[in-house]
Amino acid sequence: MKAKIVTQKALDKLKNNTQKALNRSLDRHIKLAVTGFSGSGKTAFISALVKHLTSQANKQNLPFFDVVREDRLIAAKQVPQRALDIPTFDYQGASACLLAEQPTWPASTERINTLTLALKFHTHSGLRAHLSPTSTVYLELIDYPGEWLADLPMLSQDYQTWSRNTLELLQRDKYKPYSDAFLSLLDVFNATDDVDEHVLKTLAQSYQQLLCRLKDKTKLAQLQPGRMLIPSDLAGAPVLLFFPVMPVDDTHESSQYRQLEARFEAYKQQVVMPFYKQHFCQFDRQLVLVDVLSALNDGPDTLQAQREALQHVMQVFNYGKSGLLKRLFYPKIDKVLFAANKCDHVSPSQQSDIALLLNDMLGEQRNELRFSGVAVDTMAISSVQSTQAKQVNDNGQHLECVYGKVLGENDWTTYLPPQPPNHCISAQQWPKYGFEFLSFYPQKAQQGNLGHVRLDHALQFLIGDKLV
Repeated sequence: MKAKIVTQKALDKLKNNTQKALNRSLDRHIKLAVTGFSGSGKTAFISALVKHLTSQANKQNLPFFDVVREDRLIAAKQVPQRALDIPTFDYQGASACLLAEQPTWPASTERINTLTLALKFHTHSGLRAHLSPTSTVYLELIDYPGEWLADLPMLSQDYQTWSRNTLELLQRDKYKPYSDAFLSLLDVFNATDDVDEHVLKTLAQSYQQLLCRLKDKTKLAQLQPGRMLIPSDLAGAPVLLFFPVMPVDDTHESSQYRQLEARFEAYKQQVVMPFYKQHFCQFDRQLVLVDVLSALNDGPDTLQAQREALQHVMQVFNYGKSGLLKRLFYPKIDKVLFAANKCDHVSPSQQSDIALLLNDMLGEQRNELRFSGVAVDTMAISSVQSTQAKQVNDNGQHLECVYGKVLGENDWTTYLPPQPPNHCISAQQWPKYGFEFLSFYPQKAQQGNLGHVRLDHALQFLIGDKLV
């Protein structure tokens, strides 16, 4: 009986993989990964995408999404997911927050989630058009925490390199007030001593508390290891009980330094690598949401750290052209969109500056990806509209303001945003009093419909070529 069960499971798996291969050969199955550093709006983006495709897909709402503009989208609906071991994205709960009488932003992502949409449309070209006048593409949306994204660069680092880079970051002026307590404990830590589990645990907990404070009080993106912020079932496990230490000489096999080094390597192999192999390497398209305005609010150190984090992440993304054979046996990401989200927190004329700033933050890595044949784009979007543009006449001067309900307040406010830079600026070029961009609640849905800014542009870039 046991042999029959195993055989049936093997047949089911083969059947499932064969179906996936067929879908991939006809470009019928798209894995779109949605990520971004904490607070970038991943949950709201996926909720808005589902809402617009399933109940707001018309030319007036999505004019730059070709399949809608050409009246070829027949319908879209959520269908059961194939990955039964991954939690389902809570669309109902998230959309309830956005559609409430007093709308709020849904809770942040703390684990990987997935949701699949079936998009049925009229075909007009390619192999599909010869087979049937209509076709269905399955869009699998994968939502994973930004903390997991921040961990990926660790795969190419050893413990010494990671420690040196992390300590350099913690000693920057912006973050030193938060890290002083941990650094003081580190000053009296002797890494050459024999392993003392209590000492290691105490310092690891102090480092974890530091990461949590930085996440809560700043917009620093590069907080590693990310699972310290969302430990789940790893809470208290030795694989999470490590911290950065500067290299030391004359270490021995039983030294505390060697133990920390071993835990760092175990974290890479047992926590980061499985995600990379099981999920990340299977993505077809990637959306990275970036909260540029919050980084500007936080100051030059945070903007620079976010820039470094983005460039480090780009180096480990598994990008490359997806020919037929590669799509069947080794899919790779062949399109990536970096989107500055929440762009309607500034005036319409300033939104292009945010996109240019994000483009500059990507640096030469963007050119490297394009040279290898990867389609890369940057844009400014708001997946869920939260303000209205408003012209104000001030003694004959026309000011471009935004009108919305500021987070934490009850009244709507007319607000003149500061001018964001359109490129990375140094600390010496920073405005004397810094930047102060406000954050807003989502706008109330009109007749059950959400507003957006350039969501249709994002959809066209990410999946438009698959719906022809």
